[in-house]
Amino acid sequence: MDKEIIIRSGASKIDYAITKGSRLIELYQDEEENKFAVSDIFLAKPKKVLSGLNAAFVDVGYVKDGFLHYHDLGPGFLTQQKFTKQIIAGRRKNFALKDIKSENLLDKGGSIDKVVVPGQPVLVQVVKEPISTKGPRLSAELSIPGRYVVLVPFSDRISISQKIEDREEKSRLKRLVKSIKPEGFGVIVRTVAKGKLVAELDKDLQNLVSKWEQMCAKIHKSKFPNKVMTELSRTNSLMRDVFNSTFTSIVVDDQEVFNELKDYLRNIAPEKESIVKFHNARTPIFEKYGIERQIKTSFGKTVSMSKGAYLVIEHTEAMHVVDVNSGNRSNKADSQEETALETNLIAATEMARQLRLRDMGGIIVIDFIDMRKAENRKKLYEHMRNEMADDRAKHKILPPSKFGLIQITRQRVRQEVNIKTREENPNGNGEEIPAPITVIQRITEDLERHIKSGVKRITLNAHPFVAAFITKGYPSVRSKWFMKHQKWIKVMPRDAYTYLEYKFKDKDGNELS
Repeated sequence: MDKEIIIRSGASKIDYAITKGSRLIELYQDEEENKFAVSDIFLAKPKKVLSGLNAAFVDVGYVKDGFLHYHDLGPGFLTQQKFTKQIIAGRRKNFALKDIKSENLLDKGGSIDKVVVPGQPVLVQVVKEPISTKGPRLSAELSIPGRYVVLVPFSDRISISQKIEDREEKSRLKRLVKSIKPEGFGVIVRTVAKGKLVAELDKDLQNLVSKWEQMCAKIHKSKFPNKVMTELSRTNSLMRDVFNSTFTSIVVDDQEVFNELKDYLRNIAPEKESIVKFHNARTPIFEKYGIERQIKTSFGKTVSMSKGAYLVIEHTEAMHVVDVNSGNRSNKADSQEETALETNLIAATEMARQLRLRDMGGIIVIDFIDMRKAENRKKLYEHMRNEMADDRAKHKILPPSKFGLIQITRQRVRQEVNIKTREENPNGNGEEIPAPITVIQRITEDLERHIKSGVKRITLNAHPFVAAFITKGYPSVRSKWFMKHQKWIKVMPRDAYTYLEYKFKDKDGNELS
């Protein structure tokens, strides 16, 4: 089944859509003004240390202070603080960790007010972006992610991804990493390192050590709070985290991003460089690949599924609550139990997709249709686990309760993707409606103005419902235009447009004002 990455570049953000068999399964939105992204490292200043919470509120430059718990300091925190002070004071020019004398490891049952002092600079990393009214969640246990490995300063541990199940492969990777690991650093081996040679792992590791040294060089004489490390390219970081050999195509509509992706793949997977394609057509890239339409049908409160079933998704302050409905499927099966199982399996597949698509986190409670047979409840549980096996976010699924509820906890590290799918009623009564209205009179008036100005070939871009109203039936609105002006108007539906939005363009694709 084809697996693609579709990348749309805009003036202030980049959208990344991942599809499988042309079906949208993940969507990422990267906005340039996001200054507190996951993995960013700051030289920050603790402001309040609360022994009751065993945590500190830390100033990282955000409107709300970041939250740093004692358990997120890391065992090597005291050594890290000593190292940071030496750099700030200018007493350390060599940023290797092999010659630094290690301090005592942090006691797991200790108190934060014994080790964190307000106003004293500390290196922290964003592990959860600011969400709602909360500031970023922070950790002082730093990690620098690469393609195959993750570098962990002030540690000696070598960890292998749990998704690599082959014991021999785990042992091989551990031996290789142990032979090339720099002293004073720990290493986490990622799943994609499976089967890789030592030269590839070493190259990735040396690149991360170089990043560490560049970060340390910024710390000296740095005012704090100050960001000292960030992802140089959101595109490259996404490719690093999601790209694998299963992808068959990467399509992008920006020349700069296209060149960046070609260079990246040339370094990590030369055999895959040819799958990067540049979209240069007049049709917007998300329209061309059906992404825009899928976004509008996938992000509402109600989500339709096959065979008439549908989900109702409610988001409260504490959790997400999902109700599964069989719709008009009820009368098409031999028994109620069969109907319930079939609908629940469909709903589990769609729910796994929705969790990734919306990046839903926290507690999710799904009210499946009740099933009497224990074996059917087990089938549902196993199916749900299998569908979520590819989910990169940490999660835990509990078996169905007696009431048919499945509870899921899923890691949340950034704002949930929330796309508005309903539009304001143009009648002005304050309602939001999903139903279309036509703006044919305004379109006709603008068209006549453009024709009188001498434009030769005109294309109209409009919402699909409006475009259908103009082109369907006999005589259609477009036919009437032709009979009146002796000019055929090309009508192009645009899924991204609102009901009242339309644009006229000339033969070169330039917008007519």
